[in-house]
Amino acid sequence: MPQKTDQKDIIGGYGTGHCWYYLLGNPVPSLKQILSEANASEYRGYNEEEILAAARKPEPQRSATLRRLRNQYVEALKRGISIYRRVVFELNQRRKVYGIPENPKRADDVHVSVALKHNHIYNDFAHLLCIDELPNQQGELF
Repeated sequence: MPQKTDQKDIIGGYGTGHCWYYLLGNPVPSLKQILSEANASEYRGYNEEEILAAARKPEPQRSATLRRLRNQYVEALKRGISIYRRVVFELNQRRKVYGIPENPKRADDVHVSVALKHNHIYNDFAHLLCIDELPNQQGELF
């Protein structure tokens, strides 16, 4: 997944979608920052082809399918945000108690969880951006 994070500001050179980014003490991106990453990239989600195929359907199937997909991604985003907030809280609690490891050997579950939820949210934002970039109406058929 393409990342637009400024690598010079990252400890260890890992991007925000990698568990070691969090293990090494890098800041947790806000939802606005994740949306900005997705918006700045060319990536439009792993389901981009399904979205584009729906956009090629004749009306009213086109609108119905795109509406269904949009609702699906909005619901997934809501669930992902809820989980992201919980695992970020756990990460922050862990950092308060244990600090940042100096010579880590492996990432723990909380680091993996934050990275995975980041990537899920990134994908959901990318899918929504892909849908939102489509024309509002089907083009002329003839």
